Amino acid sequence: MNTNDHPRRFCDGTTRRDALRLGGLSLMGMGLGVPELLRREAAAADDDGIAGRAKSCILIWLQGGSSTMDMWDLKPDAPAEFRGPFKEIATNVPGVRISQHLSKTARQLDKLTLIRSFTHTDAGHGPADHWMMTGYKPGPGFMDADGMVNNQRPAYGAVVARELGPRGAMPAYVTVPSLPKSGGAAYLGPSAAPFVIASDPSAPDFSVRDLQLAHGVDANRLENRRSLIRSLDRFQNEAEAKLAADSSTRASATSTYYQKAFELVTSPQAKEAFDISKENPKLRDEYGRHSLGQSCLMARRLIEAGVRFVTIDHGNWDTHSKNFESLANNLLPTLDAAFATLLRDLADRGLLESTLVIVTGEFARTPRINNTAGRDHWPNGMTIPIAGGGVKGGIVYGASDARAEKPATDPVGPADLAATIYHLMGIDRSKTYYGPLGRPLPILDHGKPIEGIL
Repeated sequence: MNTNDHPRRFCDGTTRRDALRLGGLSLMGMGLGVPELLRREAAAADDDGIAGRAKSCILIWLQGGSSTMDMWDLKPDAPAEFRGPFKEIATNVPGVRISQHLSKTARQLDKLTLIRSFTHTDAGHGPADHWMMTGYKPGPGFMDADGMVNNQRPAYGAVVARELGPRGAMPAYVTVPSLPKSGGAAYLGPSAAPFVIASDPSAPDFSVRDLQLAHGVDANRLENRRSLIRSLDRFQNEAEAKLAADSSTRASATSTYYQKAFELVTSPQAKEAFDISKENPKLRDEYGRHSLGQSCLMARRLIEAGVRFVTIDHGNWDTHSKNFESLANNLLPTLDAAFATLLRDLADRGLLESTLVIVTGEFARTPRINNTAGRDHWPNGMTIPIAGGGVKGGIVYGASDARAEKPATDPVGPADLAATIYHLMGIDRSKTYYGPLGRPLPILDHGKPIEGIL
């Protein structure tokens, strides 16, 4: 049995199943799932005038924190209590070596950059998630009295959705199979929040239920419901216009979002994009018949259909014990097949030049091995693979010290990653939003693009 699909708990007590439940939506029951989503798609903008090379982005989020020293930056000359049992192998880039358990990715390394000098200072799952997914270190009030995360700043995908808007019937920002804790829109509100698939694409009965008509609802009944909503909207407009000048505007907006909901649920483009069963079985096998593999394949389909930003949420990387067993038997073979195939597939389709692909989690693991053959939280030094969308291929940026504990050269951090994403996607990171109380909130208040990788 694939242990990666178990509801394994992180050290903060949450499970992937908990996160999956957070993303559930409903439609055509008639719940408000897709209409609420489409309220979030308030403004659309086309690509004319966008300066960035990247038109879309895929973020592979390794929830829990992956072990840099066992994957991308092995230290074979370090003491035994640091280096672990894994060996280095050559890649298709002369002089660059990575883990033996990433052999497929090794053959695709000419397509990506390894940032080996990434660093930050927060070793807590929640705060580090937020920093790495937004470019902002969380401030006071990040956790409420019940221990729930307050997404203080919008995730990258939410900013992209707000600034670039949707294309056609497809949402601008999608998360699969679930919503990471800091993957939301924060003060940008519903207009920039993600469409959460809330279902595992590797499941035999996989479907996106918000694109399925409820049982017993055929096309005629759907049109009848559309007509009913129009009638209710007219009644609401007339009644509310007597109460407030702007009420009819709000009611009109509600009507617009429901209209777009109908468009999405009846869109051949959307149905095609989300129907992973249409893929060649051989290609599905190459991605891997597991959650991460099929999520990566789904991400490629969504990007191809016009989605601008896809975040793939993948858990079980919190390896405080049995780190090497978990990596060798499950996590690394799974990542290797999914990531390597995604890079090759995007390149074969001519999509890699315009699609930014990033693999990271909230932090790395300790260089020193603990007494349960595990590695603990370590934000001080980590490696981030990044490819496509205007990023150079086949290079290593920066270096770590002899034990991979911290950068030895060219340190960069979360704000620099955020600035790089926005730069490549043609988004003015100095743009300022305003919160409900009029507080100015810049997209990013520090950090700069990592010029050496562009």
